[in-house]
Amino acid sequence: MASVMDLYSRKIVGWHMSERMTKELVLQALKQAYGRQHPEQGLIHHSDRGSQYASLDYQKQLQIYEMIGSMSRKGNCYDNACIESFHSVLKKELIYLNKYETREEAKKSIFEYIEVFYNNQRIHSSIDYNTPSDYERTYLIQAA
Repeated sequence: MASVMDLYSRKIVGWHMSERMTKELVLQALKQAYGRQHPEQGLIHHSDRGSQYASLDYQKQLQIYEMIGSMSRKGNCYDNACIESFHSVLKKELIYLNKYETREEAKKSIFEYIEVFYNNQRIHSSIDYNTPSDYERTYLIQAA
């Protein structure tokens, strides 16, 4: 699974699952995030140093979207703390509590967890005990 988080709201704005960790997997997550959020030019997109994110295709897509790529410093585990924390929570709150018979069953369960629960019902202390969607909505109302 590859996922893209909006660090402001902690909302998972893009994600994709596949059998293998490939550049196509991370590109699909990025494309979904871009399609949902339509960020302004100059957005900083942070990732780890994996070959999928360093690939020419991924870097080219960042340029097309006019995003500034930022990668983790070598050996610094704190650079990706937020997304790593999300993946840990996903495993603890969902994956480890279920036994999936098929990959499709797991995908449906993860879809529901992210799109229904995590983004819209689960509160986060880092965003004043709001849900990511509520926190984003509050920002949009104040910015208008």
